[in-house]
Amino acid sequence: MRNEIIAAVMARASANGGFVTRADLTFVRLASGEGLRAIDASRGIWNPRQMEATLSVVSSPSGPYADREVEGGLFHYSYRAGSDAGDNTKLRRAWELGVPIILLRKVRDGIFVPLAPVYVVADLRERREFLLALDENARLLADDVDALPQRSYAERLIKQRLHQADFRGRVISAYETQCAVCRIRHGELLDAAHITPDSDEDGLPFVSNGLSLCKIHHAAFDSDLLGISPHYEIRIAHKLLDEVDGPMLRHGLQEMHGTTLTVPSRRADMPDRDRLAARFSRFLHGSS
Repeated sequence: MRNEIIAAVMARASANGGFVTRADLTFVRLASGEGLRAIDASRGIWNPRQMEATLSVVSSPSGPYADREVEGGLFHYSYRAGSDAGDNTKLRRAWELGVPIILLRKVRDGIFVPLAPVYVVADLRERREFLLALDENARLLADDVDALPQRSYAERLIKQRLHQADFRGRVISAYETQCAVCRIRHGELLDAAHITPDSDEDGLPFVSNGLSLCKIHHAAFDSDLLGISPHYEIRIAHKLLDEVDGPMLRHGLQEMHGTTLTVPSRRADMPDRDRLAARFSRFLHGSS
């Protein structure tokens, strides 16, 4: 049942574009036809009565607990306040049994980025926190006190994975699971593209520095074959406009020239015009 729920939640996230809603998590249909929730109605730890151990935990940047991101290749998850028993008991039991759980990273009210399978690999009672391994490599390194170089490498990889998952989920949910250029609505085909590249010092993982793009338009944007003006006008490079190469080029790119970008409804999530202006200048230089 646990593995089936985890698989169903991750499949739903893939279909959405990297995120799940509270409604998605409130009723997860199993192969038997039975439905089970994958999140608690009000608390950060979900301990189903049908299961001996915790099924999911919520991590919220604005929450009441001091969850830390990755350190030493492991995610630090704080106990619930009060006794070290209560809800913490079943999370401790997940550690003892070695069973997987779901880590739900809260994006905003009702929107989460799920990571699974995640494993509880240590219970630090004196620090009132559990250590979670976000992938199998970190899980294997958890007990290896001599693996300092490997730990550093695992930490970099896991931080990258965590931040990429968060960024993708936040961007694609802001765009309501559609490509900002062609409006295709299949989450599996969508990426979160950076306006200012993440390799740049200013390429921060803000939604306003992101665009929800299908894979062909993401590739075209990264290659400066597709540009977006600070007024949200889509431009296609002249060398593509002059080509004759079948329906994908004609409908997928050439017909997008001069159309208007679809942007999020929340003003704070809209593409930053100054970032677009800098990126558009590069596009114009490359397409001239």
